[in-house]
Amino acid sequence: MISFTDVYHVVAATVPLYVAMLLAYISVKWWKLFTPDQCAGINKFVAKFSIPLLSFQVISSNNPYKMNLKLIYSDFLQKLLAFVVLAAITKFSSRGGLRWIITGISLSTLPNSLILGIPLLRAMYGDQAALLLAQIVVLQSLIWYNLLLFLFELNAARTASVTPNPEPTEDTVAAQESQSKEGSGEEAQSRTERKVKTVLILLTVGRKLMTNPNTHATLLGLIWSSVHFRWGVKLPAIIDKSILILSSGGLGMAMFSLGLFMASRPRIIACGTRMAALAMAMKFIIGPALMAASSLAIGLRGTLFRIAFVQAALPQGIVPFVFAKEYNVHPDILSTGVLFGLIIALPIALAYYFLLAL
Repeated sequence: MISFTDVYHVVAATVPLYVAMLLAYISVKWWKLFTPDQCAGINKFVAKFSIPLLSFQVISSNNPYKMNLKLIYSDFLQKLLAFVVLAAITKFSSRGGLRWIITGISLSTLPNSLILGIPLLRAMYGDQAALLLAQIVVLQSLIWYNLLLFLFELNAARTASVTPNPEPTEDTVAAQESQSKEGSGEEAQSRTERKVKTVLILLTVGRKLMTNPNTHATLLGLIWSSVHFRWGVKLPAIIDKSILILSSGGLGMAMFSLGLFMASRPRIIACGTRMAALAMAMKFIIGPALMAASSLAIGLRGTLFRIAFVQAALPQGIVPFVFAKEYNVHPDILSTGVLFGLIIALPIALAYYFLLAL
């Protein structure tokens, strides 16, 4: 049974996030301390330094040899189901496009597990639940955030490809050389042009991802965790503390960036009340429903099923907002998801907890 002390620990983990956000909001709205360019620079610092180093820290501290495979499969299946459902919805709706798929996946399947989730799940289901949730955090940092970055870069490359570039680039030449000559005629030429365009977009996306610090941080984190938990090798103290000093403020800086963004908008609910309600429904209803379906399909039962379900009902993660702001893909919707998700997350999680206990 959850005690008042447990609830206090959850609240104590959440309130500091709002303190960082509120300070940023006041700094711009009232004190005028930051210009728009400076706000963009702060968000870029979070995206390029704080989050990658935080990802490295999270991944490198997890034992990759003791992962719960059923939980991993369930998490993977939930993301796959979300992508299929969202792709179908956008295909047959007026709001089609990759941008909405990215936003929908961020809202429905990427919870804020690190700060709020671990103390909450520990209070509900014990220390083992916290360890299992940490594995979900590792998967998000290692796989899903990188896939999210791939989708962001893909969207940016497709947008950029609409404008013709009269100057041939190395990527254009490489894409054209990769295509074999097909017959003559307009149809063959059209097919060739589409293939060249596709290869060009993929080459652009691949190059951008290879230069993204998050890609390197997650890969190095996985390599180091494999070495550390196999042979017991530890990072030198100088390197460990250098990473820690930058990564420890990652979530706080991300919330600070959120506050800066909110202050730049004419109203707090930047996306409007209707879209805010839809975002909350996707986060707290559709996300857990997809996790329930995937967990049952994989064979999760008992406490493990409850842990998987409740963690899916955690509020929207802050990292997708930082990426959305960096790539300008519906940051207003994701900022609203973070803001109100953290407020209503605790009562909703408790409601699900008691319903699952019946």
